[in-house]
Formats: sequence, structure tokens, C-alpha cells
Amino acid sequence: MANRDVFSRFAQQLGDRLQDVSHAPEDIQRSVQSAMKSTFDRFDLVSREDFDIMMDVLQRTRSRVEALEQQVASMESQLDSLRGKTTTTANAEAKSDLGEDTSAAPESGSPGAA
Repeated sequence: MANRDVFSRFAQQLGDRLQDVSHAPEDIQRSVQSAMKSTFDRFDLVSREDFDIMMDVLQRTRSRVEALEQQVASMESQLDSLRGKTTTTANAEAKSDLGEDTSAAPESGSPGAA
């Protein structure tokens, strides 16, 4: 929409300056505006309004991604912490189990037990 305003203003200014020509200024203005529009359409440009909307969407998306990255990092650190506690607990239990097995083995293997 903003591009159309620019085209209209440019065509209007050009038409105003060409009033001395024998052709009708409105016809020249329409012709110039049409030529400019077709040229700019080939460039596949977006309006400033569309660009601003997409920039807002991009900024919100970027903020959301950053928030999610922080959540993932927090969850990963919690998981690592839990894994560390689980590993420590498992190691303690394994040592405890080995201690019980070692103390039980000599008693069952002693000659007087049979």
C-alpha cells in the first residue's frame, strides 16, 4: 500500500510538471503510474507495512526461541544433576553390596560351616 502512495505522488508530480504538454495530464499520470507499477512489480518488492509486520513476527519468534533455549539449558542442568546423584547413589549401593558379599563369602566358605 505504501508503494502505491509513492507511485501516486510521483505520478502526480510528473503530471503537474507536464501540464504544458498538449496531452491531458491525467492520461500521462496514469501511463507513468502504470509503467512504474509494472516495473516495480517485477522487482517483487514488499511494502513497508508488510516488512514491519514481518520484523515484529521475527522479533517475537527470536525472543521465544531464546526463552526456549534457556528452558532447555535449565532442564539439561537439572538432568545432569539428577544423573550425578543417581550415579553417586548407585556407586554407594554397589560398594555396599560388594561389602556384604565379601563378608558373607568367607563365612560360607569356612571349613567349620559345613
